[in-house]
Amino acid sequence: MLPNGGPSMLSGTCIEPGRFMLVDRPMPVDAPTGWVLVDIGAVGLCGTDYHIFAGKHPYLEYPRVIGHELGGTVAQSQSGWAQGQRVVINPYLSCGTCRACTRGKPNCCTSISVLGVHRDGGMCARIAVPEGNLYKADGLTLHEAAMVEFLAIGAHAVRRSDLTAGDRVLVTGAGPIGLGTALFARLAGAEVHLQDASAARLQAAKRNFDFDDLHGITTPLLTGKLADGFDVVFDATGNAGAMQAGFANVAHGGTYVLVSVVKDDIRFNDAEFHKREMRLVGSRNATEQDFQTVMDAIRAGHIVGDKIVSAVIGLTDLASRFPDLANDRENLTKVIVDFAIVGAQA
Repeated sequence: MLPNGGPSMLSGTCIEPGRFMLVDRPMPVDAPTGWVLVDIGAVGLCGTDYHIFAGKHPYLEYPRVIGHELGGTVAQSQSGWAQGQRVVINPYLSCGTCRACTRGKPNCCTSISVLGVHRDGGMCARIAVPEGNLYKADGLTLHEAAMVEFLAIGAHAVRRSDLTAGDRVLVTGAGPIGLGTALFARLAGAEVHLQDASAARLQAAKRNFDFDDLHGITTPLLTGKLADGFDVVFDATGNAGAMQAGFANVAHGGTYVLVSVVKDDIRFNDAEFHKREMRLVGSRNATEQDFQTVMDAIRAGHIVGDKIVSAVIGLTDLASRFPDLANDRENLTKVIVDFAIVGAQA
């Protein structure tokens, strides 16, 4: 309890770059009209969280409660939602009135507010969110619910690419976002190749998901049957140099999808771009359609969540382990913070 007598909860908070703590904060007990209280059950740690810890996120003010990969249950019946309903939270809060929103692209809202980035997130026992940002997670575990958001980013990128069955696809960057992209490209019928500087990540993709066409960055890629390039190339590296190098891997008539984002300028040769009649596509966040695509794939057994999870920890262990987790990302696909392991309420 807080000094004023109200209920409290521990919230995983980046106080400043390099400093992560569990902070006692008020627990919400009611929500505005059209919003719903959700008790958090599991939270996935993401590259964004590690960037926040490292001080490398461009759109953030400290201190910030992190957490945007969220699975939970409705805390109390309201706004047509039943208490105990398991839900996935879409962390992208949009205005609903800008041109992007009115054209069905709330993921590109001009005033988007992302939980755990622009506003405090869900690394806490309870959070209030707009009812439109909740999706029923029937048939999913809480761990699976916490993985839907990052997989939806890959599903959205694949949908944006317009790839077709039989396309030869290269995903550069075999981290969680790249892996999700590769999984949904394969589900769409593509021949999927993965490229990464980390042999450990490539071997994990092979061991856990049976990807066989694996490529490092020190040997030539466009040789033999790959000499003509790839019909669709996805970049999920978050590295400006890799993003620029990726243009050369796109086949004539192909598509280049930038899933990752960097603050740097990206340069390419216009003559080569036009000669190939290349399509350059940006992919940002995800929409409800992509969340539903991911949940359907999990329910159907096409995506096995247990193979994605590298570690499961409790909230009270997070502060002590966060620096090591941030430094060991090469060997971690997805870390889940499970609120049932240690109670999150102070």
